[in-house]
Amino acid sequence: MSETVGAVTQNVKPSTRSLEDMPLEPSADIKKVWGKVHSDMRQEFGEAVFRSWLKPLTLQAYYHGTMEVSVPTRFMRDWIQNHYAERISAICSECNAEIKCVQIVVVQNAILDDVVETQKAADAPNADTDNADEKLRAAIEEVSSPLDQRFTFDSFVVGKPNALAHAAARRVVESNKIPFNPLFFYGGVGLGKTHLMHAIAHMVKEQEPEKIVMYLSAEKFMYQFVRALRANDTMNFKEKFRSVDVLMIDDIQFIAGKESTQEEFFHTFNALVDQNKQIIISADRAPGDLNGLDERLRSRLSWGLVADIHPTTYELRLGILQSKREQAGATVPDSVLEFLALKVTSNIRELEGALNRIIAHADVTKQEVTLESTQDVLQDLLRAHDRRITIDEIQRKVAEHYNLRLTDMHSSRRARQVARPRQVAMYLAKLLTARSLPEIGRKFGGRDHTTVMHAIRKVEELIDADAQIAQDVEVVRRALTG
Repeated sequence: MSETVGAVTQNVKPSTRSLEDMPLEPSADIKKVWGKVHSDMRQEFGEAVFRSWLKPLTLQAYYHGTMEVSVPTRFMRDWIQNHYAERISAICSECNAEIKCVQIVVVQNAILDDVVETQKAADAPNADTDNADEKLRAAIEEVSSPLDQRFTFDSFVVGKPNALAHAAARRVVESNKIPFNPLFFYGGVGLGKTHLMHAIAHMVKEQEPEKIVMYLSAEKFMYQFVRALRANDTMNFKEKFRSVDVLMIDDIQFIAGKESTQEEFFHTFNALVDQNKQIIISADRAPGDLNGLDERLRSRLSWGLVADIHPTTYELRLGILQSKREQAGATVPDSVLEFLALKVTSNIRELEGALNRIIAHADVTKQEVTLESTQDVLQDLLRAHDRRITIDEIQRKVAEHYNLRLTDMHSSRRARQVARPRQVAMYLAKLLTARSLPEIGRKFGGRDHTTVMHAIRKVEELIDADAQIAQDVEVVRRALTG
């Protein structure tokens, strides 16, 4: 069954053939001309383009100066018509001046010679088109990786480290046009890149269900491409990946050094941009730092907006834990959340995993969550974070806990909101390190040993008299010692 489209030259109108004007079987001379055209296209466009796009062109008919050729898919027809048709028409005219234009049709199944079957096809063209579209959509959904229902914009906790990336993601789904292409997220493991990509996909599907969204990892993209090469079915691969409205590739760094995969991704990227389709990419580094990636591909990845996601701050980690506690409906003391936010700093994934473990343990044992039970349950995780405690580390942890600048630990400011945390840091430095009082004083802006001694005594008194100070000191101490 065939689907006819307009001619590739401007002087020919779209074909609407009646039964009385059925195309004629091409003569031996026309078939010979077509063989020459095939050879000339290979030479002019190069082997790669010819093999990918032009080799499947098949001579179907010749009538009234029109050479009719077919391709197996509508996607392929549109691509050839937009990129190569004008030159193909010229090549045909050069080979035989009687050929005035070239008509491209889609032959999805075998050509039907029976007049009745042809008429039936003409009576219901939309049904065939709709069926083909549904099959294509199903094939794309089969390739796409499943979306995590938890990863939505509502569940994403925004802080200074991820504010730009979050704003860019919202802009993509809220804008009436494509604001930047591609949108490129980069940052370390477990910082929220995948969460944002899933959130975009969920919202696009919710707002515009007719749009086709494909999300997958770079490794899966490579696997699909290699499988298509082995099956000699690259055209099917191209049609699927270049027919989407939104293409999302996670961890693009994994195709570094894979030349053939990079070449195919490069052409897929260009094809989608030409069609004004949205591309969203993530990686662990910025495009310019992705070693093993072709220079032209790195350049393309930098075209749109590059949004970095920085390592989390104490405030952001605490906010994430509070949000997760609320979602889980669990009873977890603030002191435990503060302890986790100070201690587990590597990434959000590990932080959430730690909270899930202590909640699950409390549920199974029917015991309350406490700092002591948290330390017991997470001893393997905390041990992995253990290292020699330094005064610098103590100063950082105390500054984070009290929301101060690190420079406040060394400054001469005497305001209580600065002086008291500084005294706590001095106390912990004496408690947790083997440094002498003069050495500790030097690390706190050159203070003498008597100032350090006074600070230690003052904090000891406050621990006995002030429950809040006692809790603050204990939370920071546990975060440092595990």
